[in-house]
Amino acid sequence: MNNAANIPNHLIWAILSTLFCCLPAGIVSIVYAAKVDGLVAAGDYAAAKQASDNAKKWAMISAGVGVFVILIAFGLGVIGGIVDAAANADAAASF
Repeated sequence: MNNAANIPNHLIWAILSTLFCCLPAGIVSIVYAAKVDGLVAAGDYAAAKQASDNAKKWAMISAGVGVFVILIAFGLGVIGGIVDAAANADAAASF
């Protein structure tokens, strides 16, 4: 692969996943994304492709962790609401 136009740096996805999803994995993604353009400029297309793939992988990991945490928080909120409603119903029935 000698066409630098085909090697995306995924920097936008790295930044967005860092801001909105999972900070540690997003930072790893940003580091790899920042390497891509420098490696392309140096002519090391294989390393640039590897850095691009790593940036994408870590952005996806960050997004996945973020979605997982949001779903867990939502689930715990629903469970807490159900438990609270049941406790209030028991308290109201005892009057």
